[in-house]
Amino acid sequence: MDTKKSNRQFLNATTLKLIAATLMFIDHIHEMFSHVGAPIWLTMIGRLVFPMFLFAASESFHYTHSKKRYLLRLLIASWFMTTFTFVLQGILPNDNVALMNNAFSTFFVSGLYMLFWDIFVDGVHQKSILKIIEAILLCFIPVLLSMPVLIGGFLVANENISPDIVRYIAIFSLYLPSILIVEGSYFSVLLGLLFYIFRKNRVLQIAVLVAMSAYIFITGDRIQSIMVFAAVPIALYNGEKGKGIKNFFYIFYPLHIGILYVISTLVFK
Repeated sequence: MDTKKSNRQFLNATTLKLIAATLMFIDHIHEMFSHVGAPIWLTMIGRLVFPMFLFAASESFHYTHSKKRYLLRLLIASWFMTTFTFVLQGILPNDNVALMNNAFSTFFVSGLYMLFWDIFVDGVHQKSILKIIEAILLCFIPVLLSMPVLIGGFLVANENISPDIVRYIAIFSLYLPSILIVEGSYFSVLLGLLFYIFRKNRVLQIAVLVAMSAYIFITGDRIQSIMVFAAVPIALYNGEKGKGIKNFFYIFYPLHIGILYVISTLVFK
């Protein structure tokens, strides 16, 4: 089966994202309330979320009218999310919950690599060695932007360095599109890129998801490997946009995290 629509494919992009958003909300209930007994199956359900959103992001990146504007929106959303969670935890400290949520950063870095892939493919088609080299070199940018994280880790062990300096470096690094500190790690970035590379063949996309889930299972993360079941909604995707309520997701993501965190802090701390 390739990406040609069949009678069994009835999920458009909007519906797929809404399902993922619902599962994400359930997952974050566990994140915010696990200390008061929220069951583990809530986060198990949430393991489907990242693959579904990364799949949807690969489709959005392909169809967007301006890929640079698309990436800029994600970067701004990532900066906002970093600031929002930092300020929220400063105002309402909660020893039971550490907000590390910034899926926007993952989608942004994954989108960067999709852009680099497009440059590489154009270089191959145009038989331009310079363009191919450019694409390869660009791939190192999100890696090099991880340097502040590594430097901060090195300075922690140095007693002569002020803890405030290390703290400032850590905060600064959160605003950089680094492949090492995005939510879901480089593994999620790679999954998003492979979804994009194989977007014309749904079987290969699902095969990539299954292979990565199997690897995660073998290496011991049994819960995260449940993401393999995201193959079901992905297989049911019909290639249609739907209503395309993109602004809803930019608002819903920080809003529901903020509300759940406030409830967790004020009611169940």
